[in-house]
Amino acid sequence: MAVYVDPPLWPAHGTVFSHLVSDTSLEELHAFALMAGVPERAFDGDHYDVAEHRYAELVAAGAIPVEAGVLVRKLIASGLRIPARQRSKALTVPLLERWNSILPGHEELGFELLERWGEDHRKYHSRTHLLAVLEALDVLTEPALPARTVALAAWFHDAVYEGIAGTDEEESALLAEKRLTSVGLPEDDIAEVARLVRLTASHDPAPDDYAGALLCDADLSVLGAEPAAYARYLAAVREDYAHVSDADFATGRAAVVRRLLALDPLFHNARARELWLDAARRNLQAELA
Repeated sequence: MAVYVDPPLWPAHGTVFSHLVSDTSLEELHAFALMAGVPERAFDGDHYDVAEHRYAELVAAGAIPVEAGVLVRKLIASGLRIPARQRSKALTVPLLERWNSILPGHEELGFELLERWGEDHRKYHSRTHLLAVLEALDVLTEPALPARTVALAAWFHDAVYEGIAGTDEEESALLAEKRLTSVGLPEDDIAEVARLVRLTASHDPAPDDYAGALLCDADLSVLGAEPAAYARYLAAVREDYAHVSDADFATGRAAVVRRLLALDPLFHNARARELWLDAARRNLQAELA
């Protein structure tokens, strides 16, 4: 069990940064960062970014200095490394390309939404989640593309996120109505986007609501992830609610899991059930246990 730091070589924000990692667990890494006074916002999925002026004090606090290549190998060997494409901060370009394919000519709105999805307090409800939902929609609708209203609803569904269930969805829907009106989208399309955003509060579309089923299934696709990815999802959700005590979080999360297990069906689209249902039930039941 050890925490490692590489040399400050990575330029950003007018300085250079080191990476701080554990070869054992994120719990060990977070505990060391807390002890060393490294802020939570410096965490990026599997490491902390630390500015050059902190390097010496981190080594003095017990971080083992290693070359960058050694640090990467230790992170990979630990099983904690997150692929670059899953990092929220690295997704600006691919997400903006997707936005421009949905609503060309309105790049400013796309940037606003990306800024919202990239807010520091978001851990799970981040750009990574946005991309995962958009990719899940691709899978569920291929060889066609998702309807523009469904894709726009994906972009707006957590555009406002303060961790308040129901309120976040309503505020996101209101934001969609306001912003899409300002760019001249037809009223019927705006109403449909807002309806779909509000639906993600319950994930319970009507039996004949194909668009609602697509968005809800895509939003919950993470439940059917492989065990390692599901564990990362759980860790990120816990970080989203870092302000909540362990006991209160456990109680609230258990209620969420029971509600999800009670959804019948959990996934509505046949392709979604085929891809994710069995794994989702296993993951949820194991988490509850």
